[in-house]
Amino acid sequence: MELSSDPAAATVEMSQVPSKDDEPSDSDGHYESLPPHVSVATHMTAGAVAGILEHTVMYPVDSVKTRMQCLQPDPNAQYRSVYQALKRIIQTEGIFRPLRGLNITMMGAGPAHALYFACYERVKHSLSDVIQSGGNSHLANGLAGSVATVLHDAVMNPAEVVKQRMQMYNSPYRGLLDCLQTITRTEGLGAFYRSYSTQLTMNIPFQAVHFITYELMQEQLNPHRLYHPGSHIMSGAAAGAISAAITTPLDVCKTLLNTQENVALNSMNISGHLSGMANTFRTVYRLGGLAAFFKGAQARIIYQMPSTAIAWSVYEFFKYFLTKQQFDQDAGPRAM
Repeated sequence: MELSSDPAAATVEMSQVPSKDDEPSDSDGHYESLPPHVSVATHMTAGAVAGILEHTVMYPVDSVKTRMQCLQPDPNAQYRSVYQALKRIIQTEGIFRPLRGLNITMMGAGPAHALYFACYERVKHSLSDVIQSGGNSHLANGLAGSVATVLHDAVMNPAEVVKQRMQMYNSPYRGLLDCLQTITRTEGLGAFYRSYSTQLTMNIPFQAVHFITYELMQEQLNPHRLYHPGSHIMSGAAAGAISAAITTPLDVCKTLLNTQENVALNSMNISGHLSGMANTFRTVYRLGGLAAFFKGAQARIIYQMPSTAIAWSVYEFFKYFLTKQQFDQDAGPRAM
C-alpha cells in the first residue's frame, strides 16, 4: 500500500520511528500509515487471524446457505429466510447444530488465508511496479487476487467438502473423523478436489471483483492509505456483497459437487458421483431452471458482507499492529 505524500494527512508515518510525544490521538482522526513492504510473516500472521475470524463469526449463516442451496431439500429443511432457518434448526436440532463443521473450517482457514494475503500483497506490489511504476493498479489488484485464490483454494477445498457434508440436513456423519474416513473409503481422495475447478472458476472472478472493489473504495474513502478502521469495514462489506451476488450461480454448482445431494441426483437417474462443471450446470438447470442458480443468494450475501468486512478490518489492524511493534523493537537498540 502507498504511503501518503501529504504530511498533513498523518502526523507520524510507519516508515519513521514513532515516539509517544509524536503520536496523534484517535480524537484527531489521524492514523499511522501502513508501510508499503512489510514482512511476509506479518502478512501471513495477519491473514491467518483474519481468515479464522471471517469464517467463524458468521458460520451459522454459512450453514443456512448450504441448506438453502439444496436443489431438492427434505420438507423439514425448506426455509423462507435466514432468520427462520436458524430458528428452526436450533429448535429442532439443537443450539450447536448450526456450528457443525466449524472445526475443520478453522483448521483450513488459518493456513489458507495466511497464503492468500501474503501472496496477494507480494504479487500486487510486483505487478504494480511493472504496470504503473509502483502506483495503485486495478489490473494488478485483480490479477494478484486471482493468483492468491489458486493457493487459497488448494488448501481450503478439502475443508469445504467436509464442512458442507456435515452442514447438510440429516448428515450421516458422526463427526469430523468419521466424515473424512467415510469419504476417503467410499469415494477416494479425489472427492476432496472434485469441485476444485468449479471453486476456482467461481473464486477467481469473485476475488478479482472483490479486490478491485476494495481497492477502488479505498481510493475514495482512504486516499492516503492510512490505517482507518471505518474505511476498511465499509470497503470490505461492499466488496463482499458485490462479489457474492455476481458469483452465486457458481456457488450453487460448487455446493452440489461438494455434497453430492443424493435425492437430487437420484431423481435425475445419475449413478455414481456427479463430476465436472459442465455436467453440474446442466444438472442444476434441469432440476430447477434458471432460478435454481440463485438459491441461497440472500444467505450468501448476508454471510459475505460482514465476513469480508471482518476479514479486511482484522487483517489491516494486525498488519498495522505487528508492523508498529516491529518498528518499536527496532527503535529500542538504536535509542540506546
